[in-house]
Amino acid sequence: MSLKVGDIITFERTFTMEDVQMFTKISGDEGIHHMTPDAQGRLVIQGLLTATLPTKIGGDNNVLAREMNFEFLIPVFTGDNIVCEVTIEKYEMQENNRISIVASFVCTNQNEKQVLIGNFSGVIL
Repeated sequence: MSLKVGDIITFERTFTMEDVQMFTKISGDEGIHHMTPDAQGRLVIQGLLTATLPTKIGGDNNVLAREMNFEFLIPVFTGDNIVCEVTIEKYEMQENNRISIVASFVCTNQNEKQVLIGNFSGVIL
């Protein structure tokens, strides 16, 4: 897949209790809100678990990230369906035959509320 400035790539995911439990084991992030269900039986998703959506899109396109910025806006809960839209802002061939890439992203829940915004930059080898 050849990318160009202006391309928008999307990825969608619904996080489960099992996702939170696995990420808790890997990350060690055992905040009470990640371990104890709320009155509706949901867990709060770790912010960095939510951030795996834009990183998946980068990985799918062989981006070697050099910088990533995240702004976590509102909590994401188990059962929430999150859509991540990544927009390619810069895509240029460098002298060393690497491609320089800059992208921004917006993650939105099923209620069309933004939950995470940010950007990343890196290279494609």
